[in-house]
Parts: sequence; C-alpha cells; structure tokens
Amino acid sequence: MASLREIRRRKRSIQNMEKITKAMQVVSATRLRRAQQAVQRARPYAEKMREVLQVTAKIATSFRHPYLIGREGDRALVIVITSDRGLCGPLNTNTMRAVNRYVLQNHGGRARYVAIGRKGRDFLVRFRRDLVAEVVNLPSHPRFADVQPAVRAALEEYDQERADVVLLAYARWVTTLRQEPVVRPLVPMEIPEAEDLPAADYEYEPDPETVLSELLPRYIESQVYEAVLENQASEQSARMIAMQNATQAAGDLVKELRSTENKVRQQSITSELMDIVGGAAAVSGR
Repeated sequence: MASLREIRRRKRSIQNMEKITKAMQVVSATRLRRAQQAVQRARPYAEKMREVLQVTAKIATSFRHPYLIGREGDRALVIVITSDRGLCGPLNTNTMRAVNRYVLQNHGGRARYVAIGRKGRDFLVRFRRDLVAEVVNLPSHPRFADVQPAVRAALEEYDQERADVVLLAYARWVTTLRQEPVVRPLVPMEIPEAEDLPAADYEYEPDPETVLSELLPRYIESQVYEAVLENQASEQSARMIAMQNATQAAGDLVKELRSTENKVRQQSITSELMDIVGGAAAVSGR
C-alpha cells in the first residue's frame, strides 16, 4: 500500500485537477450560450438568401448552372468541419467515422478533402489522405470571411472537374447531451422549394440568370458558415459534458483517496500504539 505522504500528494493533485475541469466546464457553458446565439443570428441571413434564391430560380427556369447539374462520376471532395482543440469527448472521432463510412459506402473509399479545424486536418494527414486545402485556428467568433477560403478551394476543384460531388461533414447540435455527425451533399445542390413566396414582381439587373450565378456560390458559402457555427455549438456542448464527467470522476476519486488516507493513518496510529504497548510490556517484564 502507498505511504500516507504519497496518498496526500495524489489527493492534492487530483483536487487541483478537479478545480481546472470545473473551471473549464463553466467556460464551456458560457461559450455554448454564445455559440447558440451566433447560430440564431446567422439564421435570418440564411433564410433571406434562401428566399431570394427560390424567387430567382422560379423566374430563370430554363437556366441550368453547373452547380445544379449532377455528374455521372463518383469522385468526391469532402469539406470536413472539426474543432481546433480537444477535450470534447468523441465529437471529432464520430465525425471522422461518419465521413469514412459514407465515403466507403458511396465512393469506394476514395475522396479528397478540405479540412476546417485542426483535429480533422491532423487525422487526414496522419492517415495520408488527399488534403486539398485547410483552414485551422478559427476564432471563437468566426466571421463569414474566415470560411470563404475553404469553400472557394472546394468549388474550384468542382469547377475544374476534378470532383463530381462536394460533401459537407460536421457535428450537428441537437441538444446539450446529443450531437449528431452529419455528412450530406453540398454540390450539386437542389434549390429548396417553398410554399409561400413573395408576390412582388422583382426587376433584375442585368438579368435573373446572372443574379442566380452570383447567388449560388454565396448560398453554398452560407451553408458552410452555418455548419461551422453549428459545429462550434456542438464542440462547446460536448466539452462541457466531458468536463462535467471529469469533475465528477475526480470528486469520486478524491473520496476514495480520503478513505484510503484515513485507513492508512489509522493503521499507522495502531502500529505506533502496538509498539508503545509492546515496549511498555517489555520494560515491565524486566
């Protein structure tokens, strides 16, 4: 059994670790609220962009943009969104597993990748995947411009016909306790249908086809940006739960060590008393 000094040293170390995990849990809870607010703030822009796209596509019915036309090949390019930091449980691992499973089932296990986030980048480099571009170390409040380089790199691969489909992979926030990995097609895209469109008659300059050509890349960028915000909310939620579990585990271990400490101290006291009693008996026996 370990000595009393070693047990006390280990208990102090775990208590310090418990304080750290508790602080990280509080920080993640605060950042989770901010990430949820960022997702909510981005939704009006995405909804308005979707509405304008639907109205324009309804007018330019004969126009077929390359981003709207499917291709026969199965060459895939995947935009993988992960976190830049760890300590968030199996969040990033689940996303990468979902990507590997999807690529294996639908594209024969062959794909090229654009990584947003250091964890996904490191995974792709470690397993020697074909990495086209990377965007890492995103700020805690990413801007639209922070995501554009990754989207442009992916669209350039599609424009140059080096990819037949562009996929988007990220962790979708469902609840605080639940985050789901999502892998879905991004290009070629299907313009969502809407039941209630504005009755106003818009005038387009120069023409609806040109406006639609400019809107489609912006809409794809907004989809990726919204996925980045969603992934950040999932990251903070997963980290908060992981730190909560770590804090609870540290508290339980401290209780066990405190019990062990008491037992060792009691044994030490009993041993000392036995020595005293034995010495006293030896002296009196003389």
